[in-house]
Amino acid sequence: MVSTLQRNRLKKFSRLMIMSGKDTIQCSGKEVLDKARSLVLLLATLAAAITYTAGLKPPGGLWQDNTEGNMAGDPILLTTNASRYKAFFYCNSVAFVASLVAIVLVQMEILVKHHVLEAAMILDLFGLIGAYAAGSCRDANNSIYVMALAGLVLVYVVIHVIFFTLDHEDKHHGDQANQLLEKRRKRLLLFAILAATITYQAGLTPPGGFLLQDDKLGHQAGDPVLLYNFPRRYKAFFYCNSVSFMLSISLILLLVNPNLYRPAIRSNALSVCTAVGLFCLMVAYAAGSTQHLKTSIYIFVLVGAVLFVAAGLLLVFALREQNNSDNSAVAAPSISHEQEEEEEERNKEEERKKHARRKYLMLLGILVASVAYQAGLEPPGGAWQSSGNGYEAGDPVMHDIRRPRYLVFFYSNSFSFVASIVVIMMLLPHWLPNEKKEEWEKWSLRVMNWTILLDLVTLLVAYAAGSSRGWKTSVYVGTLILAVLGYFAIHMTLSIWSDRCHRHRLRRER
Repeated sequence: MVSTLQRNRLKKFSRLMIMSGKDTIQCSGKEVLDKARSLVLLLATLAAAITYTAGLKPPGGLWQDNTEGNMAGDPILLTTNASRYKAFFYCNSVAFVASLVAIVLVQMEILVKHHVLEAAMILDLFGLIGAYAAGSCRDANNSIYVMALAGLVLVYVVIHVIFFTLDHEDKHHGDQANQLLEKRRKRLLLFAILAATITYQAGLTPPGGFLLQDDKLGHQAGDPVLLYNFPRRYKAFFYCNSVSFMLSISLILLLVNPNLYRPAIRSNALSVCTAVGLFCLMVAYAAGSTQHLKTSIYIFVLVGAVLFVAAGLLLVFALREQNNSDNSAVAAPSISHEQEEEEEERNKEEERKKHARRKYLMLLGILVASVAYQAGLEPPGGAWQSSGNGYEAGDPVMHDIRRPRYLVFFYSNSFSFVASIVVIMMLLPHWLPNEKKEEWEKWSLRVMNWTILLDLVTLLVAYAAGSSRGWKTSVYVGTLILAVLGYFAIHMTLSIWSDRCHRHRLRRER
């Protein structure tokens, strides 16, 4: 009788285990589908946004009037280099249509389950590479060089992973390590998507604009103005912007497959690629946002200044925390098992908050960097389209007409861009020392938080200087800040007062 009861209990237990295993498999399968769906949506949104803009504003500009058989509003590149324009147009259009179809069909689980949409989005990214290579330059050799950059990045990542994992044993990483790796993957993917967005647009519409008609020096309509006025500066911008774009596309391709991105992230190969992409982005900004070498040097001086201030703040926080810990140092009492569990839960909650803060800072840094990058390359007021009357084609109009206002805009915008890049660099790798890692991480987050606040303030100054042409209007923009802050203060005060009244009423009713 006892053996029969034991058999029944074992059968019930085995059934429960099988059912729980099925539930676990179903949950994990849903998580995989949700990740695939979110990835497809991210890639499709990226491709749809940039291809739509590029299709309506094609590289080379548009004819401004009906002359010599050209129709006003038609693409200049279609007349001067029809084969190159068609290659750009069809690659860009295929990427745009495929993105819209993927956005519509992403809710169909059977397509996501069999990786159909992911494969379509990978082909979509290759279409972006083809459109960029055809539209960003006018020489076949340069187009080949641009497309070869993506292959070089992939080859580097493979070599990096092989050499840096030769001495590593094959370990089964725990759930916590895999979760941290997935968080790093999300941050890298977010950077790659937004970097690809801004570099794609900047490459197709370079700073200084395009020649709208043939000139007497033999320059052809549709070619970049900066190419003829400052050829070295244009080449520095073009190649650095192209490297950053191809690095971003390669990162997205690698981050699609777990078998590729897991060893690449653990060996820091993708962090190296991201750092190189950020550096190229800064060089492209320094080369394209100004036509003077002296001003470009100032931008790199800003990088050093921001790093110096960040290091100084980190040191101040570290010394102050060290003094507080020395003053309150006491012997740690023994704790029970329940207290250990509570401490573990507290640590998990603290880690969750830190991850949320890092994600918040990364998002702000990338968004501000993308906005400042585009504004620096296409400053308010536009650029001179032709040389004459003491003005040079490609120079910012505001620089010659309203120089003080332009300088305020330029340096505020440049500081905002540089500070954002520094914050992104600090957030990407695990550069903190292992000794007292939690304390250093807490202090570094404080420093990055203050840097982002200063970043937003300078962005506001750049907006006030560049969005209007009168100082009175700029002052109005500043007063709007005080008005919005006052609104929040009044709302908070009324909310606290209402909450206190509600609590007082409940106490009286009791």
